[in-house]
Amino acid sequence: MMAFSVLVLLCAVASANAASHSFSQGAHVPMYVNKVGPYFNTHETYHYYSLPVCRPDKIISRSLTLGEVLDGDRMANALHSIKFKTDVTNKELCTMKLSADDIQTLSDAIDDLYYFEFIIDDLPVRGFLGQIEEHVIDLPSIFKVYLWTHMTFTIEYNDKQIVSVDVSEKHNEVELPQPSSMKSGEAFSVHYTYSVEWKENKSIDFASRGLHGKVFFPRTFEIHWLSIINSVVLTVLMVGFVLVLVMKALNRDFARYSQVEDDLELQADEDQGWKMVSSDVFRFPRYRGILCAVVGNGVQFIITVAALLFLALLGFFNLHRHHSMNAAGLFLYVLASFFSGYVSNRLFVQLDGQNWAWNIVLTSSAFNGPFFLMWSTANTVAWATGSTQALPATTIILLLLIWLLVAFPLTVVGGILGKNSTGVMDAPCRTKNIQRQIPPIPWYRALPVQLLVGGFLPFSAISVELYYIFATVWGRELYTLYGVLFVVFSLLLAVTACISAAITYFQLSSEDYRWWWRSVFASGFTGAFVFGYSIFYFYSRSNMSGLLQTTQYFGYTTIACYAIFMMLGTVGFYSSLYFVHYIYKNVKLD
Repeated sequence: MMAFSVLVLLCAVASANAASHSFSQGAHVPMYVNKVGPYFNTHETYHYYSLPVCRPDKIISRSLTLGEVLDGDRMANALHSIKFKTDVTNKELCTMKLSADDIQTLSDAIDDLYYFEFIIDDLPVRGFLGQIEEHVIDLPSIFKVYLWTHMTFTIEYNDKQIVSVDVSEKHNEVELPQPSSMKSGEAFSVHYTYSVEWKENKSIDFASRGLHGKVFFPRTFEIHWLSIINSVVLTVLMVGFVLVLVMKALNRDFARYSQVEDDLELQADEDQGWKMVSSDVFRFPRYRGILCAVVGNGVQFIITVAALLFLALLGFFNLHRHHSMNAAGLFLYVLASFFSGYVSNRLFVQLDGQNWAWNIVLTSSAFNGPFFLMWSTANTVAWATGSTQALPATTIILLLLIWLLVAFPLTVVGGILGKNSTGVMDAPCRTKNIQRQIPPIPWYRALPVQLLVGGFLPFSAISVELYYIFATVWGRELYTLYGVLFVVFSLLLAVTACISAAITYFQLSSEDYRWWWRSVFASGFTGAFVFGYSIFYFYSRSNMSGLLQTTQYFGYTTIACYAIFMMLGTVGFYSSLYFVHYIYKNVKLD
């Protein structure tokens, strides 16, 4: 019944959305200017009216959704007047008197490949401001800067609805003078004009609008089945090979440990390996509060990512629903705070933790604290440069209220329920008061090797998709292969769980019982590999530059890798925990 109600609600919302975008002959079509920025710096954007361009006497901003604000949108009413199915030819927009400083600003923007973004009936339309011609034959080289002053909007409609919008901005160009050649107080006049052409297109319906027309950002993604299949097969074979080795060794250990030997000398010789540390394997680790906070946040990220991918598979996010994934991810993360508090406090009490209230605070701040510090740095740089990536004060207050009034209380409620639903840890063997001495560990079973193996194998499962994800988040590509991404995400979790159990087995076989933190670090070290890849991508696969873009890229990438560490560390921890429970539960102990 609930599912049926949700479907009815979604259909009603979709119908209302389509009705709100229906126009009659001559009706006003809303148009907004949005932002400008360098083409290759995706997260360096500025308000369109920050340039010396045509603007109204009073700038009226449009109210935005939370997702749009987080993405750097700052929409305001445009001077253009567009009426439904009414053509316009060479209509004057305004005449600008450009000073030497204005010309320098425009010249720098054109030199940096600034593009603009307008919104017409909630459909984005983009273009460039001008172009630069370089005459390298002449000595010295001559640069000519041309400003495009005319825009032609081509709008296609189906019945009463707009289904496609394009712009052509290269019809008229004006050569800008050199600012150094202008006299003091001299102004350069520029006349801006625009045209609007309407065309009927019955082949595009409202549901698929925004998917047709001229493509400004490149769409080079194809379903790379060969790479995906190759990655899946190699990963499955590799994990299968490791699991076969572990299972054979484990069965051999079970058979050896289950034999009752009369020869005490032989029995002492046989009792080697992981059975010898049965009295220490469930000795609680140091810094258990931090461990529980990491695990709780890891569960929160797993739930958030899984739910977000599920909504994407259902088609909630498409090209003309602006930035809805940003808002959805935020609210899913906030709601998942309940599970973070529940899992963390439940585990904390099981590990004989005493101050459970402080553990709730630690869990809530283990990720949010570092994220706030990183965001503060990036937002300060964006504010200093005048970028729209700097969040307005109202949005900052809203986010703080969401955390204080929703996220943190949910963590507290989850923590209290987790504490009250907890019993003692069901350990299959007793822990002695005196710790057993750990023998020397071979180098190939030491921590550095565990980190490399535990991090590299899960990383290899996602390495193919990682480029496409980076090219979408930090480039101009549009990733819509959510089904493939869901398969890769599931494969990543499975590989991490299997490899973590295998590493824990080999560690215990060396009579090293310090597996609690090792399972977290070995699995979470995949985040370090992702960060290493991000450095390679920045310098070898992108054209990003500048203080703002560099700060945003490495700041947010670092915090994302920290989230990956928590998420995969949690998977590795629980995989190792269940594995240790299993092997000691199925062996005869003294």
